[in-house]
Amino acid sequence: MTDTSLRLATWNIHMAVGSDGQRDLSRIIKVIRQLRADVIGLQEVDNQIDNDQDDLHRLATQTGQQIIAGPTMKRSRGDYGNALLTSLPVNNVERYDLSFKNREPRGLLIVELEWQHSPLHVAVTHLGLRPRERRDQVRRLCTHLTAKERTPLVLMGDFNEWFIWGRPLRRLKQHFGPIHSPATFPSRWPLLQLDHILTEPQKCLVKKDVYRHTSARYASDHLPLVAEIR
Repeated sequence: MTDTSLRLATWNIHMAVGSDGQRDLSRIIKVIRQLRADVIGLQEVDNQIDNDQDDLHRLATQTGQQIIAGPTMKRSRGDYGNALLTSLPVNNVERYDLSFKNREPRGLLIVELEWQHSPLHVAVTHLGLRPRERRDQVRRLCTHLTAKERTPLVLMGDFNEWFIWGRPLRRLKQHFGPIHSPATFPSRWPLLQLDHILTEPQKCLVKKDVYRHTSARYASDHLPLVAEIR
């Protein structure tokens, strides 16, 4: 991060299960350190408790950043859902339920951060697998985002939209403008543009890139998407 720019990332960490089928949170933490991002949105955070420590605690202590949880499912062994890691001051946190009927619970995490002595709103989400589900979730997501003044705003996450011309992305384009993101899934041979970082105003976004280091290819089934805003 410079005085005028901020490095962000979004990553579906797949419960810390890598492309080799092994669960290893230390690989996730290693990649997060390599990203050198000041704001990181995470999806599929499986907050397992082990020896009086959970994944959220390990992510925070071993990266040196503050973590804000956005759980979508409560489990006996720990919560599961979204999270935000950041080195910026946190002013406010909002959590919204985007669940659709009997499908897997989904949520929206909105965090107001302090950047350059002004508020920066960052929203993290993970949308559903079915088109009808995503259409409903994007409608409600846009309602929450526009309920009050949130400019500048960053929306990041795994949108699970396989078709760039799909209705959910068309609706988001009305709010954020054109959506152009490189492929991040699957991590070994990325073909699909499932993960996105969008900004309002759009001119804040300087660049977006996929983090393709070998360590990231094996740590999860998605690659991290990194962006710079100014």
